[in-house]
Amino acid sequence: MLKATVLVATTHRWYPTVRLAMALAKAGCQVEAVCPPGHPLATTRAARRIHTYYGLSPLTSFHNAIARARPDFIVPCDDLAAQHLHHLHDRERHAGEKGKPVCALLERSLGAAENYPLVSARTAFMELAHKEGVRVPATSIIENTDDLKQWTSRIGFPTVLKANGSSGGDGTRIVHTLEAAECAFRRLQAPPLLARAAKRALVDGDNTLVWPSLLRRRSVVNAQAFVVGREATSAVLCWQGAVLAGLNFEVLKKVRPTGHATVLRFIEHPEMSATAEKIARRFNLSGFHGLDFMLEAHTGHAYLIEINPRITQVGHLALGPGHDLPAALYAALSGNPIQEAPKVTEKDTIALFPQEWIRDPASEFLRSGYHDVPWEEPELVSDSIRKSRTQRTWYLKQNSIVSSPSLPSAARPETRSLEVDCEAK
Repeated sequence: MLKATVLVATTHRWYPTVRLAMALAKAGCQVEAVCPPGHPLATTRAARRIHTYYGLSPLTSFHNAIARARPDFIVPCDDLAAQHLHHLHDRERHAGEKGKPVCALLERSLGAAENYPLVSARTAFMELAHKEGVRVPATSIIENTDDLKQWTSRIGFPTVLKANGSSGGDGTRIVHTLEAAECAFRRLQAPPLLARAAKRALVDGDNTLVWPSLLRRRSVVNAQAFVVGREATSAVLCWQGAVLAGLNFEVLKKVRPTGHATVLRFIEHPEMSATAEKIARRFNLSGFHGLDFMLEAHTGHAYLIEINPRITQVGHLALGPGHDLPAALYAALSGNPIQEAPKVTEKDTIALFPQEWIRDPASEFLRSGYHDVPWEEPELVSDSIRKSRTQRTWYLKQNSIVSSPSLPSAARPETRSLEVDCEAK
């Protein structure tokens, strides 16, 4: 029997994409990828073939990759990739008979096309989730500073401002005064600076900001009531409106207050799981999705705060029956019973690699929790260690942490230990 072919699609050089590709291959899928040049996926054996993503011609890049790979399923690995696939569906829908095969693939992979705009529009999504009986904080589109003043006078501070189309916390601000709110609103709404877009293109090889900068596209900004509590997240694999497998985590550490998680605790939370089922059914979802929550401090109630229409950085983890997303996808594509991979750890606390190591190489969680290092791919580990030195310097500057990132590895026992272990394994 031929293996099901899965095309992973990404616009960024993120390590979680590599981990997903590895997990899909282990589950039995034949993996191909469309990604920017120099992606760390090339250091592994996970993908049979890699197709090039060009930021200045994204839809053509994705369409060409689909034509060459002829996949049974496609997985967006970041928000921009999901947007590209939504736009590709719209383009192919207007192409008549010629575009039907691509449209069918995207609908099988992402779910009902009529809901694509809704999962990217924060306020509209939250309103529909509320109608389904999901617990959500008040959310509203903010078009100008008058709207912002009315919102803050009604809801109060702190409040959260979020830009549509952003991810990883880059488009989120938590503000405590009207002056800070107005400043954050102007920055979130403004088009990307040309200098920033040029730097990303020339230095990082990332052209994704070029067109928004040149066309002066402004972002839609939403305000959301702040929920006092603990952050949590769910990763789910859906098939035609049903959840086939899911993972629930409480966030223990983040790279910065509005950034991505680096340490999580695996939890069972019935309300989070029930919410995922309601959302999957209401929006007829297929594929990988992430749901972000706030667990209210005094009650533990789960407030849904947003959806990510793509795989999240924990989606590769196999944590027992019902908690192995790649295995569930392979079973759905092949028609075979689910055969979950062995549970990667009995520990509840998981430190993501290289995320937590970049955040703090002396972190207690690297020892007390399960450190999710892909030792089976030593070249990937070495590549992430080399590149993480630059990333760590950037994170420390962003967080205004006093540190000495220029110290040689011999002066940092925890760094040297990881490098030695990598070579030994």
